[in-house]
Amino acid sequence: MRDFDAIYQQYGKIIYFFLLSLSHDETLAEELTQETMFRAIMNISSFRGESKMSVWLCQIAKNLYYEWQKKNKRTVQINEAIAQNEDGCDITDQLVDQDTAGRILRHLHGLDEPYKEVFMLHVLGDIPLTQISQLFGKSDSWARVTYYRAKIMLTAKLEEEEP
Repeated sequence: MRDFDAIYQQYGKIIYFFLLSLSHDETLAEELTQETMFRAIMNISSFRGESKMSVWLCQIAKNLYYEWQKKNKRTVQINEAIAQNEDGCDITDQLVDQDTAGRILRHLHGLDEPYKEVFMLHVLGDIPLTQISQLFGKSDSWARVTYYRAKIMLTAKLEEEEP
């Protein structure tokens, strides 16, 4: 039991802030943090050690958040600006229109992993790329390149829709 206490002490705040960045709801983040730790304890035998413990726990937390969203039929709101692409075209202005925001989210969810997750964590979750690189156990440059490629893919998909 002491091992689980140590895991909770070491990773509890990381999981909480990760969930808070996804949900923007302190109460929900607290509830899902507790559920994440409970599921981790119940499924510790499935942890193979191929990734860091924090990555495994964040994956559980992310899945719980998505389950919660599905059950509650909530939509993720884009509340952070999307940075300018290399053409200087700022797609942030397009977010004013609900239809456009829906298109952006649809295309975002169509991106492959890890592009989708890195983009969502950075733009929607406001998590710095250095922290995202640690979450995935990768280098800072990997996170920057993955985010940049996701942004290019998303912009290209939006431009394909334009008449």
